[in-house]
Amino acid sequence: MAKEVGADRKTVRKYIRQYEQQRQQLMQIGDVQPTELIESIVQPPKYDTSKRKPIKVTDEVLERIKYYLNENQSKRLKGQSKQIMKKIDIFEALKEEGFNIGYTTVCQTISKILSQSKEAFIRESYAPGDICEFDWGEVKLCIGGVNRKYPMAVFTTAYGNYRYARLFVKQKSEFFQEAHAYFFKSIHGNHMTMVYDNMKVAVKGFVGRNEKQPTDALLQLSIYYGFQFRFCNAYRGNEKGHVERSVEYIRRKAFAIKDTFDSLDDANRYLEDICNRLNDKPQPLKNNKTVKELLEEERPYLLPDVPMFECSKLENLRVDKYSTVMFESCHYSVPDWYVGKIILAKIYPSKIIFMSEGEKIAEHPRRFGFNEWNIDIYHYIRTLKKKPGALPNSTAFAQVSKQIKNIYQCYYTRKERDFVELLQYMKEKNKSVNEILEVIDKLLKICPKEISTSKIILLCENKNQVLTKSQQENEISQKAKEHLKIYGNLISGIKDRQGVALS
Repeated sequence: MAKEVGADRKTVRKYIRQYEQQRQQLMQIGDVQPTELIESIVQPPKYDTSKRKPIKVTDEVLERIKYYLNENQSKRLKGQSKQIMKKIDIFEALKEEGFNIGYTTVCQTISKILSQSKEAFIRESYAPGDICEFDWGEVKLCIGGVNRKYPMAVFTTAYGNYRYARLFVKQKSEFFQEAHAYFFKSIHGNHMTMVYDNMKVAVKGFVGRNEKQPTDALLQLSIYYGFQFRFCNAYRGNEKGHVERSVEYIRRKAFAIKDTFDSLDDANRYLEDICNRLNDKPQPLKNNKTVKELLEEERPYLLPDVPMFECSKLENLRVDKYSTVMFESCHYSVPDWYVGKIILAKIYPSKIIFMSEGEKIAEHPRRFGFNEWNIDIYHYIRTLKKKPGALPNSTAFAQVSKQIKNIYQCYYTRKERDFVELLQYMKEKNKSVNEILEVIDKLLKICPKEISTSKIILLCENKNQVLTKSQQENEISQKAKEHLKIYGNLISGIKDRQGVALS
Protein backbone atom coordinates (compact mmCIF):
# COMPACT_ATOMS: atom_id res chain seq x y z
CA MET A 1 0.00 0.00 0.00
CA ALA A 2 2.78 2.38 0.90
CA LYS A 3 4.47 1.82 -2.45
CA GLU A 4 1.20 2.29 -4.35
CA VAL A 5 0.16 5.54 -2.67
CA GLY A 6 3.68 6.89 -2.39
CA ALA A 7 3.54 7.45 1.36
CA ASP A 8 5.54 6.24 4.33
CA ARG A 9 4.47 2.84 5.62
CA LYS A 10 4.12 4.20 9.16
CA THR A 11 1.60 6.79 7.91
CA VAL A 12 -0.30 4.08 6.03
CA ARG A 13 -0.37 1.89 9.12
CA LYS A 14 -1.71 4.82 11.23
CA TYR A 15 -4.63 5.47 8.87
CA ILE A 16 -5.45 1.73 8.58
CA ARG A 17 -5.63 1.42 12.35
CA GLN A 18 -7.73 4.59 12.56
CA TYR A 19 -10.16 3.17 9.95
CA GLU A 20 -10.49 -0.16 11.80
CA GLN A 21 -11.20 1.62 15.10
CA GLN A 22 -13.92 3.76 13.48
CA ARG A 23 -15.52 0.70 11.86
CA GLN A 24 -15.58 -1.05 15.24
CA GLN A 25 -17.22 2.01 16.86
CA LEU A 26 -19.80 2.11 14.08
CA MET A 27 -20.79 -1.51 14.64
CA GLN A 28 -21.24 -0.94 18.37
CA ILE A 29 -23.55 2.09 18.01
CA GLY A 30 -26.48 0.23 16.48
CA ASP A 31 -29.51 2.12 15.04
CA VAL A 32 -28.28 5.63 15.92
CA GLN A 33 -27.15 7.71 12.92
CA PRO A 34 -23.55 8.72 13.72
CA THR A 35 -23.18 11.44 11.05
CA GLU A 36 -19.75 12.67 12.07
CA LEU A 37 -18.36 9.12 12.35
CA ILE A 38 -19.67 8.17 8.90
CA GLU A 39 -18.11 11.29 7.35
CA SER A 40 -14.74 10.57 8.98
CA ILE A 41 -14.80 7.01 7.58
CA VAL A 42 -15.63 7.88 3.96
CA GLN A 43 -13.60 11.10 3.65
CA PRO A 44 -9.92 10.97 2.71
CA PRO A 45 -7.58 11.32 5.71
CA LYS A 46 -6.39 14.88 6.47
CA TYR A 47 -3.44 16.20 8.33
CA ASP A 48 -4.66 17.57 11.67
CA THR A 49 -3.36 21.11 12.21
CA SER A 50 -5.76 22.10 14.97
CA LYS A 51 -3.18 21.57 17.69
CA ARG A 52 -0.42 23.45 15.91
CA LYS A 53 0.67 26.70 17.53
CA PRO A 54 1.87 29.72 15.52
CA ILE A 55 5.60 30.24 15.74
CA LYS A 56 5.95 33.87 14.64
CA VAL A 57 2.62 35.26 15.93
CA THR A 58 3.41 35.38 19.60
CA ASP A 59 1.16 36.91 22.22
CA GLU A 60 3.28 40.07 22.15
CA VAL A 61 2.97 40.40 18.36
CA LEU A 62 -0.77 39.79 18.58
CA GLU A 63 -1.19 42.54 21.18
CA ARG A 64 0.71 45.06 19.01
CA ILE A 65 -1.42 44.26 15.96
CA LYS A 66 -4.61 44.71 18.01
CA TYR A 67 -3.24 48.01 19.32
CA TYR A 68 -2.77 49.37 15.79
CA LEU A 69 -6.24 48.19 14.76
CA ASN A 70 -7.77 49.99 17.77
CA GLU A 71 -5.89 53.14 16.80
CA ASN A 72 -7.42 52.91 13.33
CA GLN A 73 -10.91 52.64 14.83
CA SER A 74 -10.30 55.72 17.01
CA LYS A 75 -9.21 57.75 13.97
CA ARG A 76 -12.34 56.74 12.07
CA LEU A 77 -14.50 58.05 14.92
CA LYS A 78 -12.58 61.35 14.84
CA GLY A 79 -13.13 61.76 11.10
CA GLN A 80 -9.53 60.83 10.22
CA SER A 81 -10.37 57.81 8.10
CA LYS A 82 -7.80 58.85 5.48
CA GLN A 83 -5.00 58.66 8.04
CA ILE A 84 -5.42 55.08 9.22
CA MET A 85 -2.66 52.46 8.91
CA LYS A 86 -2.91 49.85 6.18
CA LYS A 87 -1.63 46.28 6.54
CA ILE A 88 1.71 47.18 5.00
CA ASP A 89 2.09 50.06 7.48
CA ILE A 90 1.40 47.75 10.43
CA PHE A 91 3.94 45.24 9.06
CA GLU A 92 6.60 47.94 8.73
CA ALA A 93 5.87 49.23 12.24
CA LEU A 94 6.31 45.69 13.65
CA LYS A 95 9.62 45.29 11.81
CA GLU A 96 10.86 48.60 13.24
CA GLU A 97 9.94 47.36 16.72
CA GLY A 98 12.21 44.36 16.14
CA PHE A 99 9.70 41.58 15.54
CA ASN A 100 10.75 38.84 13.12
CA ILE A 101 7.58 38.26 11.12
CA GLY A 102 6.56 38.12 7.45
CA TYR A 103 4.09 40.37 5.61
CA THR A 104 1.82 37.45 4.64
CA THR A 105 1.59 36.32 8.26
CA VAL A 106 0.63 39.87 9.34
CA CYS A 107 -2.09 40.04 6.66
CA GLN A 108 -3.54 36.67 7.66
CA THR A 109 -3.54 37.63 11.34
CA ILE A 110 -5.26 40.97 10.69
CA SER A 111 -7.91 39.30 8.50
CA LYS A 112 -8.57 36.72 11.21
CA ILE A 113 -8.98 39.40 13.90
CA LEU A 114 -11.28 41.55 11.74
CA SER A 115 -13.43 38.58 10.74
CA GLN A 116 -14.13 37.91 14.42
CA SER A 117 -15.49 41.47 14.86
CA LYS A 118 -17.83 41.54 11.83
CA GLU A 119 -21.42 42.24 12.71
CA ALA A 120 -24.55 40.54 11.41
CA PHE A 121 -27.44 42.46 9.88
CA ILE A 122 -31.15 41.81 10.37
CA ARG A 123 -33.36 41.89 7.30
CA GLU A 124 -36.53 43.93 7.82
CA SER A 125 -39.94 43.81 6.17
CA TYR A 126 -41.89 47.04 5.79
CA ALA A 127 -45.59 47.78 5.98
CA PRO A 128 -47.15 49.99 3.30
CA GLY A 129 -47.23 53.67 4.18
CA ASP A 130 -44.94 53.19 7.16
CA ILE A 131 -41.39 54.40 6.44
CA CYS A 132 -39.71 56.84 4.06
CA GLU A 133 -36.01 57.72 4.15
CA PHE A 134 -34.31 61.05 3.37
CA ASP A 135 -30.73 61.97 2.58
CA TRP A 136 -28.66 64.65 0.88
CA GLY A 137 -26.45 63.90 -2.10
CA GLU A 138 -24.14 66.11 -4.13
CA VAL A 139 -23.76 66.56 -7.89
CA LYS A 140 -21.40 68.66 -9.97
CA LEU A 141 -23.20 70.47 -12.80
CA CYS A 142 -22.65 73.31 -15.25
CA ILE A 143 -25.67 75.62 -14.95
CA GLY A 144 -25.75 78.91 -16.83
CA GLY A 145 -22.13 78.43 -17.84
CA VAL A 146 -20.89 78.11 -14.23
CA ASN A 147 -19.51 74.84 -12.81
CA ARG A 148 -20.36 74.22 -9.16
CA LYS A 149 -21.68 71.64 -6.71
CA TYR A 150 -25.41 71.38 -6.02
CA PRO A 151 -27.05 69.53 -3.10
CA MET A 152 -29.62 66.94 -4.16
CA ALA A 153 -32.44 66.00 -1.77
CA VAL A 154 -33.42 62.33 -2.21
CA PHE A 155 -36.46 60.49 -0.81
CA THR A 156 -36.98 56.71 -0.98
CA THR A 157 -39.93 54.74 0.35
CA ALA A 158 -39.04 51.53 2.19
CA TYR A 159 -42.01 49.50 0.96
CA GLY A 160 -41.80 50.04 -2.80
CA ASN A 161 -38.50 51.93 -3.38
CA TYR A 162 -40.31 54.94 -4.86
CA ARG A 163 -37.63 57.55 -5.57
CA TYR A 164 -37.91 61.34 -5.69
CA ALA A 165 -35.07 63.85 -6.03
CA ARG A 166 -34.71 67.62 -6.36
CA LEU A 167 -31.73 69.96 -6.71
CA PHE A 168 -31.15 72.99 -4.47
CA VAL A 169 -28.57 75.72 -4.05
CA LYS A 170 -27.66 75.05 -0.42
CA GLN A 171 -28.33 72.60 2.41
CA LYS A 172 -30.21 75.16 4.51
CA SER A 173 -33.25 74.65 6.73
CA GLU A 174 -35.63 76.37 4.31
CA PHE A 175 -34.45 74.13 1.44
CA PHE A 176 -34.78 71.08 3.71
CA GLN A 177 -38.40 72.05 4.34
CA GLU A 178 -39.08 72.87 0.70
CA ALA A 179 -37.76 69.46 -0.39
CA HIS A 180 -40.29 67.74 1.90
CA ALA A 181 -43.10 70.01 0.72
CA TYR A 182 -42.42 69.18 -2.95
CA PHE A 183 -42.14 65.44 -2.25
CA PHE A 184 -45.34 65.22 -0.20
CA LYS A 185 -47.13 67.24 -2.87
CA SER A 186 -45.91 64.86 -5.60
CA ILE A 187 -47.26 61.73 -3.84
CA HIS A 188 -50.38 63.48 -2.42
CA GLY A 189 -49.72 62.46 1.17
CA ASN A 190 -46.87 61.39 3.40
CA HIS A 191 -45.61 58.35 5.31
CA MET A 192 -46.01 57.69 9.00
CA THR A 193 -42.27 57.78 9.83
CA MET A 194 -39.38 59.69 8.27
CA VAL A 195 -35.81 58.42 8.79
CA TYR A 196 -32.75 60.71 8.85
CA ASP A 197 -29.08 60.45 9.62
CA ASN A 198 -27.28 62.97 11.85
CA MET A 199 -27.48 65.88 9.36
CA LYS A 200 -27.32 69.42 10.72
CA VAL A 201 -30.66 70.46 9.23
CA ALA A 202 -32.40 67.66 11.17
CA VAL A 203 -30.36 67.25 14.37
CA LYS A 204 -29.95 70.33 16.56
CA GLY A 205 -27.75 68.64 19.15
CA PHE A 206 -27.09 65.55 21.23
CA VAL A 207 -28.65 64.94 24.63
CA GLY A 208 -26.58 62.43 26.53
CA ARG A 209 -24.87 59.63 24.64
CA ASN A 210 -27.57 58.53 22.21
CA GLU A 211 -30.53 60.91 22.37
CA LYS A 212 -30.77 63.57 19.65
CA GLN A 213 -32.61 66.89 19.69
CA PRO A 214 -34.45 67.76 16.44
CA THR A 215 -34.16 71.17 14.78
CA ASP A 216 -37.02 73.66 14.67
CA ALA A 217 -37.33 73.07 10.91
CA LEU A 218 -37.92 69.33 11.42
CA LEU A 219 -40.35 69.93 14.28
CA GLN A 220 -42.38 72.35 12.14
CA LEU A 221 -42.62 69.77 9.35
CA SER A 222 -43.57 67.01 11.79
CA ILE A 223 -46.30 69.12 13.41
CA TYR A 224 -47.72 70.31 10.09
CA TYR A 225 -47.72 66.98 8.23
CA GLY A 226 -48.26 64.74 11.26
CA PHE A 227 -45.41 62.26 10.72
CA GLN A 228 -43.04 60.77 13.31
CA PHE A 229 -39.27 60.76 12.80
CA ARG A 230 -36.24 58.82 13.97
CA PHE A 231 -32.50 59.15 13.52
CA CYS A 232 -29.88 56.56 12.55
CA ASN A 233 -27.00 55.73 14.84
CA ALA A 234 -23.68 57.38 14.05
CA TYR A 235 -21.80 55.78 11.15
CA ARG A 236 -24.67 53.38 10.46
CA GLY A 237 -25.74 54.19 6.93
CA ASN A 238 -27.16 50.68 6.61
CA GLU A 239 -30.03 51.76 8.88
CA LYS A 240 -31.36 53.79 5.92
CA GLY A 241 -29.90 51.65 3.18
CA HIS A 242 -32.69 52.36 0.68
CA VAL A 243 -31.90 56.04 0.30
CA GLU A 244 -28.12 55.53 0.59
CA ARG A 245 -28.30 53.39 -2.54
CA SER A 246 -30.77 55.76 -4.21
CA VAL A 247 -28.44 58.77 -4.01
CA GLU A 248 -25.75 57.02 -6.04
CA TYR A 249 -28.30 55.37 -8.35
CA ILE A 250 -30.19 58.57 -9.25
CA ARG A 251 -27.02 60.61 -9.62
CA ARG A 252 -25.56 58.07 -12.05
CA LYS A 253 -28.74 57.54 -14.06
CA ALA A 254 -29.53 61.25 -14.34
CA PHE A 255 -26.22 63.05 -14.69
CA ALA A 256 -23.75 60.51 -16.09
CA ILE A 257 -24.75 61.54 -19.62
CA LYS A 258 -26.09 65.09 -19.28
CA ASP A 259 -24.65 67.60 -16.80
CA THR A 260 -25.10 70.99 -18.51
CA PHE A 261 -28.28 73.09 -18.19
CA ASP A 262 -29.41 76.67 -18.79
CA SER A 263 -30.97 77.06 -15.33
CA LEU A 264 -31.62 75.18 -12.11
CA ASP A 265 -35.31 74.87 -13.05
CA ASP A 266 -34.32 73.11 -16.29
CA ALA A 267 -32.11 70.73 -14.33
CA ASN A 268 -34.95 69.94 -11.91
CA ARG A 269 -37.40 69.26 -14.74
CA TYR A 270 -34.87 66.88 -16.31
CA LEU A 271 -34.27 65.18 -12.94
CA GLU A 272 -38.03 64.75 -12.43
CA ASP A 273 -38.33 63.03 -15.83
CA ILE A 274 -35.51 60.64 -14.95
CA CYS A 275 -37.14 59.75 -11.61
CA ASN A 276 -40.44 59.07 -13.37
CA ARG A 277 -38.69 56.68 -15.76
CA LEU A 278 -37.00 54.86 -12.88
CA ASN A 279 -40.31 54.58 -11.04
CA ASP A 280 -41.93 53.02 -14.14
CA LYS A 281 -39.58 50.02 -14.08
CA PRO A 282 -40.98 46.66 -12.88
CA GLN A 283 -39.57 45.14 -9.70
CA PRO A 284 -38.72 41.40 -10.05
CA LEU A 285 -38.87 40.87 -6.28
CA LYS A 286 -42.32 42.47 -6.14
CA ASN A 287 -44.11 40.29 -8.73
CA ASN A 288 -42.89 42.56 -11.54
CA LYS A 289 -45.01 45.46 -10.30
CA THR A 290 -43.72 48.92 -11.10
CA VAL A 291 -42.67 51.29 -8.35
CA LYS A 292 -45.64 53.55 -9.11
CA GLU A 293 -48.02 50.60 -8.75
CA LEU A 294 -46.48 49.81 -5.36
CA LEU A 295 -46.97 53.45 -4.34
CA GLU A 296 -50.65 53.15 -5.26
CA GLU A 297 -50.84 50.17 -2.91
CA GLU A 298 -49.44 52.39 -0.16
CA ARG A 299 -51.77 55.31 -0.84
CA PRO A 300 -54.65 54.15 1.44
CA TYR A 301 -52.15 53.96 4.32
CA LEU A 302 -50.58 57.40 3.82
CA LEU A 303 -51.38 60.37 6.03
CA PRO A 304 -53.90 62.81 4.53
CA ASP A 305 -52.78 65.24 1.83
CA VAL A 306 -52.60 68.82 3.13
CA PRO A 307 -51.82 72.15 1.40
CA MET A 308 -48.17 72.69 0.57
CA PHE A 309 -46.09 73.87 3.54
CA GLU A 310 -44.88 77.47 3.41
CA CYS A 311 -41.11 77.19 3.76
CA SER A 312 -39.82 80.43 5.24
CA LYS A 313 -38.04 81.89 8.23
CA LEU A 314 -38.27 85.32 9.85
CA GLU A 315 -35.41 87.64 10.74
CA ASN A 316 -35.25 91.24 11.94
CA LEU A 317 -32.70 93.18 9.89
CA ARG A 318 -31.51 96.79 9.91
CA VAL A 319 -31.59 99.03 6.82
CA ASP A 320 -28.15 100.54 6.12
CA LYS A 321 -27.24 103.98 4.74
CA TYR A 322 -27.61 102.73 1.15
CA SER A 323 -31.25 101.82 1.92
CA THR A 324 -30.42 98.12 1.60
CA VAL A 325 -30.70 95.13 3.91
CA MET A 326 -27.87 92.60 3.97
CA PHE A 327 -28.64 88.89 4.31
CA GLU A 328 -25.99 86.19 3.81
CA SER A 329 -23.56 88.75 2.33
CA CYS A 330 -26.08 89.96 -0.32
CA HIS A 331 -27.81 93.37 -0.36
CA TYR A 332 -31.50 94.00 -1.10
CA SER A 333 -33.01 97.48 -1.51
CA VAL A 334 -36.05 98.87 0.32
CA PRO A 335 -37.73 102.32 0.04
CA ASP A 336 -35.27 105.02 1.09
CA TRP A 337 -37.36 106.37 3.97
CA TYR A 338 -36.60 103.19 5.97
CA VAL A 339 -32.89 104.01 6.35
CA GLY A 340 -31.72 103.18 9.88
CA LYS A 341 -34.90 101.27 10.79
CA ILE A 342 -35.29 97.60 11.68
CA ILE A 343 -37.66 95.70 9.40
CA LEU A 344 -38.90 92.12 9.22
CA ALA A 345 -37.52 89.84 6.49
CA LYS A 346 -39.56 86.82 5.45
CA ILE A 347 -37.00 84.53 3.79
CA TYR A 348 -38.16 81.91 1.31
CA PRO A 349 -35.93 79.52 -0.67
CA SER A 350 -36.34 81.57 -3.87
CA LYS A 351 -37.39 85.04 -2.69
CA ILE A 352 -37.27 87.51 0.22
CA ILE A 353 -40.20 89.70 1.31
CA PHE A 354 -39.60 92.71 3.57
CA MET A 355 -42.33 93.85 5.95
CA SER A 356 -42.83 96.90 8.15
CA GLU A 357 -45.73 97.25 10.59
CA GLY A 358 -47.49 94.33 8.93
CA GLU A 359 -47.28 95.75 5.40
CA LYS A 360 -45.17 94.51 2.51
CA ILE A 361 -42.64 97.15 1.47
CA ALA A 362 -40.36 95.24 -0.95
CA GLU A 363 -39.82 91.85 -2.60
CA HIS A 364 -36.69 90.49 -4.29
CA PRO A 365 -35.55 87.20 -5.81
CA ARG A 366 -33.07 85.59 -3.45
CA ARG A 367 -29.38 85.68 -4.34
CA PHE A 368 -26.75 83.16 -3.26
CA GLY A 369 -23.44 84.69 -4.37
CA PHE A 370 -21.00 86.88 -2.43
CA ASN A 371 -21.54 90.64 -2.10
CA GLU A 372 -24.29 90.75 -4.73
CA TRP A 373 -26.68 93.72 -4.93
CA ASN A 374 -30.35 93.55 -5.87
CA ILE A 375 -31.51 97.16 -6.34
CA ASP A 376 -34.91 98.55 -7.37
CA ILE A 377 -34.51 102.11 -8.71
CA TYR A 378 -38.06 103.01 -7.66
CA HIS A 379 -36.98 102.66 -4.02
CA TYR A 380 -34.72 105.73 -4.47
CA ILE A 381 -37.11 108.26 -6.08
CA ARG A 382 -37.09 110.58 -3.04
CA THR A 383 -33.29 110.56 -2.82
CA LEU A 384 -32.79 110.98 -6.58
CA LYS A 385 -35.03 114.05 -6.61
CA LYS A 386 -32.57 115.63 -4.19
CA LYS A 387 -29.47 114.22 -5.95
CA PRO A 388 -30.39 113.82 -9.64
CA GLY A 389 -26.76 113.99 -10.75
CA ALA A 390 -26.07 110.64 -9.03
CA LEU A 391 -28.47 108.82 -11.34
CA PRO A 392 -26.27 107.84 -14.37
CA ASN A 393 -23.51 106.17 -12.32
CA SER A 394 -25.70 104.56 -9.66
CA THR A 395 -26.02 100.82 -9.11
CA ALA A 396 -29.78 101.29 -9.22
CA PHE A 397 -29.64 102.68 -12.76
CA ALA A 398 -27.23 99.91 -13.82
CA GLN A 399 -29.84 97.28 -12.88
CA VAL A 400 -32.86 98.82 -14.66
CA SER A 401 -34.20 97.26 -17.85
CA LYS A 402 -32.68 98.06 -21.24
CA GLN A 403 -35.87 99.83 -22.29
CA ILE A 404 -35.63 102.35 -19.44
CA LYS A 405 -31.94 102.90 -20.19
CA ASN A 406 -32.77 103.56 -23.85
CA ILE A 407 -35.42 106.13 -22.87
CA TYR A 408 -32.86 107.98 -20.74
CA GLN A 409 -30.07 107.83 -23.33
CA CYS A 410 -32.30 108.92 -26.24
CA TYR A 411 -34.38 111.67 -24.65
CA TYR A 412 -33.13 112.57 -21.14
CA THR A 413 -29.35 112.90 -21.28
CA ARG A 414 -28.44 115.77 -18.92
CA LYS A 415 -32.11 115.98 -17.93
CA GLU A 416 -31.86 113.73 -14.87
CA ARG A 417 -34.35 115.68 -12.78
CA ASP A 418 -36.98 115.40 -15.52
CA PHE A 419 -36.24 111.67 -15.88
CA VAL A 420 -36.67 111.13 -12.13
CA GLU A 421 -40.10 112.79 -12.38
CA LEU A 422 -41.00 110.31 -15.12
CA LEU A 423 -39.92 107.40 -12.90
CA GLN A 424 -41.98 108.81 -10.06
CA TYR A 425 -45.04 109.08 -12.31
CA MET A 426 -44.57 105.48 -13.51
CA LYS A 427 -44.32 104.27 -9.90
CA GLU A 428 -47.32 106.23 -8.58
CA LYS A 429 -49.62 105.47 -11.53
CA ASN A 430 -48.33 101.91 -11.99
CA LYS A 431 -47.42 102.57 -15.62
CA SER A 432 -45.41 99.94 -17.50
CA VAL A 433 -42.45 100.73 -19.74
CA ASN A 434 -44.39 99.60 -22.79
CA GLU A 435 -47.15 102.12 -22.08
CA ILE A 436 -44.57 104.91 -21.84
CA LEU A 437 -42.94 103.81 -25.09
CA GLU A 438 -46.31 103.89 -26.89
CA VAL A 439 -46.91 107.42 -25.67
CA ILE A 440 -43.41 108.49 -26.76
CA ASP A 441 -44.09 107.10 -30.26
CA LYS A 442 -47.27 109.21 -30.49
CA LEU A 443 -45.43 112.24 -29.15
CA LEU A 444 -42.67 111.85 -31.74
CA LYS A 445 -45.27 112.19 -34.50
CA ILE A 446 -46.60 115.45 -33.01
CA CYS A 447 -43.37 117.18 -31.89
CA PRO A 448 -40.30 115.02 -32.58
CA LYS A 449 -37.77 117.66 -31.51
CA GLU A 450 -38.73 117.86 -27.85
CA ILE A 451 -39.72 115.02 -25.52
CA SER A 452 -40.50 115.98 -21.94
CA THR A 453 -42.08 114.35 -18.91
CA SER A 454 -44.92 116.87 -18.81
CA LYS A 455 -45.94 116.05 -22.38
CA ILE A 456 -45.72 112.30 -21.72
CA ILE A 457 -47.89 112.67 -18.62
CA LEU A 458 -50.41 114.81 -20.55
CA LEU A 459 -50.78 112.23 -23.29
CA CYS A 460 -50.95 109.36 -20.78
CA GLU A 461 -53.77 111.05 -18.87
CA ASN A 462 -55.71 111.94 -22.04
CA LYS A 463 -55.01 108.85 -24.13
CA ASN A 464 -58.49 107.51 -23.50
CA GLN A 465 -59.91 110.77 -24.80
CA VAL A 466 -58.01 110.89 -28.09
CA LEU A 467 -60.45 111.80 -30.94
CA THR A 468 -60.33 111.50 -34.70
CA LYS A 469 -59.84 114.62 -36.85
CA SER A 470 -63.55 114.92 -37.82
CA GLN A 471 -64.59 114.33 -34.20
CA GLN A 472 -62.15 117.04 -33.09
CA GLU A 473 -63.58 119.51 -35.69
CA ASN A 474 -67.16 118.75 -34.64
CA GLU A 475 -66.26 119.22 -31.03
CA ILE A 476 -64.52 122.54 -31.74
CA SER A 477 -67.47 123.87 -33.73
CA GLN A 478 -69.89 122.75 -31.03
CA LYS A 479 -67.82 124.49 -28.36
CA ALA A 480 -67.66 127.64 -30.52
CA LYS A 481 -71.43 127.69 -30.93
CA GLU A 482 -71.89 127.32 -27.19
CA HIS A 483 -69.50 130.22 -26.58
CA LEU A 484 -71.28 132.44 -29.19
CA LYS A 485 -74.61 131.66 -27.58
CA ILE A 486 -73.25 132.71 -24.22
CA TYR A 487 -71.87 135.95 -25.69
CA GLY A 488 -75.27 136.62 -27.44
CA ASN A 489 -77.11 136.23 -24.19
CA LEU A 490 -74.72 138.60 -22.48
CA ILE A 491 -75.15 141.26 -25.19
CA SER A 492 -78.95 141.00 -25.18
CA GLY A 493 -78.94 141.30 -21.40
CA ILE A 494 -76.83 144.45 -21.57
CA LYS A 495 -79.19 146.01 -24.14
CA ASP A 496 -82.22 145.23 -22.01
CA ARG A 497 -80.62 146.84 -18.97
CA GLN A 498 -79.71 149.95 -21.04
CA GLY A 499 -83.39 150.27 -22.33
CA VAL A 500 -84.72 150.10 -18.82
CA ALA A 501 -82.27 152.75 -17.72
CA LEU A 502 -83.30 155.19 -20.54
CA SER A 503 -86.98 154.78 -19.80
